Amino acid sequence: MKVCIIGISGKLGQYMARHALARGYEVVGVCREQSVEKLDALKDEITVFPGATDDRDVIRQAVKDCDGVLTVLVPWGVTGYATKTAQAVLDLAPEDARLIFSCGWHITRDGKDKYSWQLKALLAVFGFIGRLFRLVDIDDQVEACRRVFESDRQWTVVRGSNLEEGESEGLPVWAEHVGDPVLESNRTRRVDFALFMVDALTNDALIQKAPAIVSCASESARAHAGAASA
Repeated sequence: MKVCIIGISGKLGQYMARHALARGYEVVGVCREQSVEKLDALKDEITVFPGATDDRDVIRQAVKDCDGVLTVLVPWGVTGYATKTAQAVLDLAPEDARLIFSCGWHITRDGKDKYSWQLKALLAVFGFIGRLFRLVDIDDQVEACRRVFESDRQWTVVRGSNLEEGESEGLPVWAEHVGDPVLESNRTRRVDFALFMVDALTNDALIQKAPAIVSCASESARAHAGAASA
């Protein structure tokens, strides 16, 4: 399998690269030219296409002949960066490629997710400050995912809970909607978020799904597993 990672130089991207390489996949990636040096430890094992992740010419070259594309949707700035990245992948990836996108719990596909007031307040404040200083635009990520949801491609949008560093705890568990009791712990190791992304490449049950994930070792996940086996 040949896999392209859009945003490979970030922490999540590097974890995905290592998981993919461990499975014997050929790995190519896209990152900004100034970030290529972050990948020095992997430079002999991967191919990097330097450039902005919303640059269609760069994306076209990078995704050529790929069986899967893993995309980190980052809403940098206020110029539609995430939306343009998602659209480029949807338009230019090979017809049969599996397309896996990452985002946060705040993304909803059908409006049935149930959010705490704390998360709603955090998003409102973060969104206002981000737009005020022209740093990030949460609505851009929302629009990017809307376009993915409306696509007939073989996509999966992985919605992550609060991320933390640490050793792997295993493949996260998931639910269709935020608010499901299994997700209550609201924590996932970043390395395991990456593991779920890579695993989704070969999990047909996740095609055109937007799984919300949580660590399999979290208190809520363990409680759910115990109840299911009782």
